[in-house]
Amino acid sequence: MKGHSRKFWPRGATERPAAETRACDHPGCRDGGEFRAPKSRQTLTEYFWFCLDHVRAYNRAWDYYAGLQPDDIERMVRLDVTWQRPTWPLGHMAAGRVRLDPERVKDPFGVFDEDMWQKPADRPAASGPELEAMRIMDLRPPLSADGVKARYKILCKIHHPDTNGGDKAAEERFKQIGQAYKTLMESLSP
Repeated sequence: MKGHSRKFWPRGATERPAAETRACDHPGCRDGGEFRAPKSRQTLTEYFWFCLDHVRAYNRAWDYYAGLQPDDIERMVRLDVTWQRPTWPLGHMAAGRVRLDPERVKDPFGVFDEDMWQKPADRPAASGPELEAMRIMDLRPPLSADGVKARYKILCKIHHPDTNGGDKAAEERFKQIGQAYKTLMESLSP
């Protein structure tokens, strides 16, 4: 009797009282209806009460999407991903009309870099040497000085000649990474 408190039983009862039994809603069935099943997609809070065998048969035949077109089903599935709440991309609330305002957003830990606040049209386009430097360092725009520096440190640890036992190919790659870093940092400085 774990989980059932005796205080809710009738006075003097030593056993749990028997639950009220309903008749199974399946035509011709005389068993008790212990299991509920929704009547339709439109009335999910109204139920049929079936015995175990008939609720299993009902569940096998139940199709929540019966009578809907494929486009309607796809729309419902997409809405269910976000619990039927509206969504929008970060920084583009109200369908792109409002952007995050750097004056109103407090960033004491420096999570957002300065490039985030610039509109794409405000960012200068990368030139030939900068594109080649980004390719060498495996970076994608938009770039920030901190991002370039972090990537440079990682690549230096991997390709440093001391790490690779004096391998000439690693030494050449290390020189290319150094030149790419210099190029990108110069392009990012004002």
